[in-house]
Amino acid sequence: MLKTDLHQGWTVRSAGGRVPSEIAASRLPTAVPGTVHTDLLTAGLIADPYLGANEAGLAWFHRSAWLYETTFTAAPAAPGERVDLVFDGLDTVATVEVDGTEVGRTANMHRGYRFDVRHLLRDGEIPLSVRFDSALEHAERFEEQAGSRPRPYPHPFNAVRKMACSFGWDWGPDLQTAGIWKPVRLERWHTARFASVRPSATRDRLTVHVAVERASEAPLTVEVRAAGRTARVDVVAGRATVELHVPDAPVWWPVGLGEQPLVPVEVTLVTGDHVLDEHRARVGFRDVRLDESPDEHGSRFTLIVNDREVFVLGLNWIPEDHLLTRITRERLEAAVGRAVAGNANLLRVWGGGIWESDEFYDVCDELGVLVWQDFPLACAAYSEEEPMRSEILAEARENVTRLAPHPSLILWNGGNENIWGHEDWQWKEALNGATWGARYYYEDFPALLAELDPTRPYHPGSPSSPGHDPEVVHPNDDRFGTRHEWEAWNREDYRVHDNFVPRFCSEFGWQAPPAWSTLTATLAPEDLRKDSAAFLLHQKAEDGNGKLDRGLAHHMAVPSDFAAWHWATQLNQARATAYAVAHLRGHAPRTMGSILWQLNDCWPVTSWAVVDGSGRLKPAWYALRRTYAPVLLSFQERDGRTVLAVINDRDEPWRDSARLRRVRFDGAELAAVTAQVDVPARSVGLIEVDPGLLAAAEPDREVLVADSGGLRATHLFAEDFDLRYDPAAVRAHAVAVEGGYSITVTAASFARDVAVLADRVAPDAVVDDMLVDLLPGETHTFTVTTAATVDGEAFAAPEVLRSANALAAPAQVG
Repeated sequence: MLKTDLHQGWTVRSAGGRVPSEIAASRLPTAVPGTVHTDLLTAGLIADPYLGANEAGLAWFHRSAWLYETTFTAAPAAPGERVDLVFDGLDTVATVEVDGTEVGRTANMHRGYRFDVRHLLRDGEIPLSVRFDSALEHAERFEEQAGSRPRPYPHPFNAVRKMACSFGWDWGPDLQTAGIWKPVRLERWHTARFASVRPSATRDRLTVHVAVERASEAPLTVEVRAAGRTARVDVVAGRATVELHVPDAPVWWPVGLGEQPLVPVEVTLVTGDHVLDEHRARVGFRDVRLDESPDEHGSRFTLIVNDREVFVLGLNWIPEDHLLTRITRERLEAAVGRAVAGNANLLRVWGGGIWESDEFYDVCDELGVLVWQDFPLACAAYSEEEPMRSEILAEARENVTRLAPHPSLILWNGGNENIWGHEDWQWKEALNGATWGARYYYEDFPALLAELDPTRPYHPGSPSSPGHDPEVVHPNDDRFGTRHEWEAWNREDYRVHDNFVPRFCSEFGWQAPPAWSTLTATLAPEDLRKDSAAFLLHQKAEDGNGKLDRGLAHHMAVPSDFAAWHWATQLNQARATAYAVAHLRGHAPRTMGSILWQLNDCWPVTSWAVVDGSGRLKPAWYALRRTYAPVLLSFQERDGRTVLAVINDRDEPWRDSARLRRVRFDGAELAAVTAQVDVPARSVGLIEVDPGLLAAAEPDREVLVADSGGLRATHLFAEDFDLRYDPAAVRAHAVAVEGGYSITVTAASFARDVAVLADRVAPDAVVDDMLVDLLPGETHTFTVTTAATVDGEAFAAPEVLRSANALAAPAQVG
């Protein structure tokens, strides 16, 4: 097998549509892999769509066509030799020509394509072109033939196999990219080649399934080397299965439970003494199953890895950049690393994005981050007729095979909110009997996985109640399967989480704007208003700002000053995150999973992410890290009473004492009790709170505090708008230290949610902690990492040193 990349010498030019004249007249050098948007940006022909209101100015691109062209040299095929032109990914509606001859048409960015071009090779330069037509127009034509199906947004993203959020989402831009987005190459081979190689490991066994494509009838043998063992099997009828029993295999564990050893696997195809093809992968030896057994509450939904139950501390994952070809391994390492640093153990690859890359999975394998992979079908009804069905099944087969070796991949999920949508979102009347995707979720995907990957559990959809007719048991029923909790954000308040105890909550969240320095890099100074057109272009949620304000109004006054509003909404997101997560974890083992929406953003936007589009940590990330920590103290409401939940997700018991105090904001101790903490490993304990501690004489100026093992939980007796905070409760002193600054904060009165918004001083600045509650006389030292040299006292400025107290009298700052 001889592989030659075809990444050089490409140009791109307009081939149709209402393209601006300067662009239409240009032939640009283009990067492959790449997209037209990134080439136009490099050439300076379009403004950055992530800045200001520039996204709206690129709507012309949706109905444009583009022609990629290059030439290559390749000797004519020898007798018996095969030569294939291989594209790992084309985005999306493409026509491929070699030397003026059409060799194929594609309409699916989620799969690869292989074209036999041996008959087209000759001496000299050979032209190669790929024309990309409008994916939007393709989808509209498909709808005309197959009928329109329900979806939440105007563009028919469910009528073409392209990343759904490429057409816009309630957190993402509407750019509709086009281009050769993955590698392209020539492959020359003879006799036979690997058509697919699928290594799959359990705790003590490696199984390698091989399919071959033949160019002759020569005898073939597959050899597998792994873990110091070698096995050889002859190919029969184009297939071979090699099994290695590895009783002493090093066991791969999720992060927090053990190590992540990865074992190289070498697979070779030979005929006689000749090596025809090779494949290399890495596997991790581990077992996984999903416990869905019935119990007194309904049925469980508990992931079990290597016979150990895992409480999932998860985050939903969207593509790290809307312009996908800009995502590097380094960016993936940083993004997944932020999840691990936030104490997460799972990422859910959401179904409106892509089948994630091998690099993403490699990073998760190495860090021990479990991955829940949705089939890319989201929030819509999908045709089950041809050609859509064949495309969906082809991409599924290809990607299940590709991802099978990765130990981090722990669960397949049929799609996002499609079963729920069919049941609740008035789809049935609109469909009038038309297909909507049920066959995929209940028949096709289970059958495909039974064939290709029986080692992993499958869930038909998030949310869903497996084993129950959706018309009888609601897909979002909290007694079964998975639940999405969106009433809190959309219509209620984050305290509505108390009304439900789901078996597994795979989506919930709260919005907030990005970090201040991300905003100021994105918007012009005059647009730093929540009602500016540019700000609203970066707030995609329906009535998003209204929901932010109403969510604030449950707890605190809605500031009129934009900087104060920015801090207040970020703080409310952090509190909502902590409240929901503590509620879910406090109900283990009845609840066994929390997957927050969402970890990351794909551009600068007001969204539910805890890390913004520039990779900056919002206050909610710090709240998540604290509530996802192995041990947690949390005051919670149970059956009308306040208890202290002691959550212990360690392997050893938590035995300590807890000091509970009711304290006035000025520091006077009004009541105190010492309670014993004795919580077994991987368990939750509830400590009844002495009635005297709850009998606040002055609810507007008292706080209940619990301290144990260096952890603290606080409980207020009124909402912020009724509390008599001291607006100037803290003072700070900063000194330069190696790598940044140390800021010591001292409280003169009770100070709630103290934070240093360090990026307001230097855009690269990162603080080590946030949202610290201090009693009078207490101090806390924040460490800020930055390469900038600044006046350290800037970290004590009122727009930087923030707290809930300051919102009682917000500073008038920009």
